[in-house]
Amino acid sequence: MHRIYAILYKEFKQMRRDTTMLRLLILLPIIQILIFGLAINTEVKHIPTVVFDQCRQQESRELIDVLVATDYYDVIYYASSIKEVNEKINSGEAIVGIIFPPDMVKNFKHGDNVPIQLIVDASDNMSASSAINVAQLAINKKAEQMQLSYNPNLVVGKYDLRIRAWYNPDFISANYIIPSIIGIVLMMTLIMVASISIVREKEEGTLEQLLISPLKPIELIIGKIVPYICVGYIQMIIAICVGYFGFNIPIKGSLILFILLTTIFMLAILSLGILISTVAQNQMQAMQLSFFVLLPSILLSGFMFPRVAMPDFFYYISMILPMTHYVEISRGIFLRGIGLEYLYQPTLFLIFFTIIVLSLSIWRFKKIYLR
Repeated sequence: MHRIYAILYKEFKQMRRDTTMLRLLILLPIIQILIFGLAINTEVKHIPTVVFDQCRQQESRELIDVLVATDYYDVIYYASSIKEVNEKINSGEAIVGIIFPPDMVKNFKHGDNVPIQLIVDASDNMSASSAINVAQLAINKKAEQMQLSYNPNLVVGKYDLRIRAWYNPDFISANYIIPSIIGIVLMMTLIMVASISIVREKEEGTLEQLLISPLKPIELIIGKIVPYICVGYIQMIIAICVGYFGFNIPIKGSLILFILLTTIFMLAILSLGILISTVAQNQMQAMQLSFFVLLPSILLSGFMFPRVAMPDFFYYISMILPMTHYVEISRGIFLRGIGLEYLYQPTLFLIFFTIIVLSLSIWRFKKIYLR
């Protein structure tokens, strides 16, 4: 029995010495609970909406007020043409577009059905479904109220909500999940192996041999990154083939552009992995820190849950995650078929993120290993 106590004493003593690992083991569950409890919300509200009001009368303004009052719609822009509505939805600034016809009130009073067009970006199924269901209920209820407000003997029409689901009209979940899974797969593997690479060299005693060689820190880091980029290309090609041939995932945009932007994304996450390797003291710490980065990337990036449903704090936190911008890129190219003119913002973020994190990694490497 005393031998069991001895080994228990040894393990607890070792755990107390490794304070970084102990902090991670305690901090990770707290982070998970906070993210799941506060950030994740399947009830999508405050959906960015663009309105093209050709009627410009009290009735159309009241309909807009009814939709906004539900808290499910936030009107971010009033368009002056259908082209502007299309641009706002293509760019991702708006998820919903509402178009009122010019003769809406006259037709309603004459007993005709009034077509109101609702355009939704169905590349995010959850947001699109919420937008459609709430719009149908709100507009039907408003139509009933308007019927009561007119002369009872007057035969009035109805609002005919015509829904156009763009990019994923059949609401197939695989169509919007699989393009983003490519980023998750790359993160799960590349950030893990990159974070372990330098730590493993240190534990095996081969890092000292590399340090006394003529290699510069930037050359050493590039040598660590490039092989994993090749592995990432293999994973990406396999994922694209499985998605296209196995699940009939559409590729509406440029595949060359997708590969190019995925390369920038891989550089970003590999740079982050190298930075983790300069912080971690052993391989276990490197794995824990990688998981610490991976979990928010899955939950806050919009891969599983719409970002518009998150509280403002977590919404802005998600903007510093490379995965958030890669989700926008992958769905934009695969489902929307858009080009760099709409994707330049997430692309620039990934480029700046890579430059900053890689520079920080080189600085920490020099500070720790070249003193």
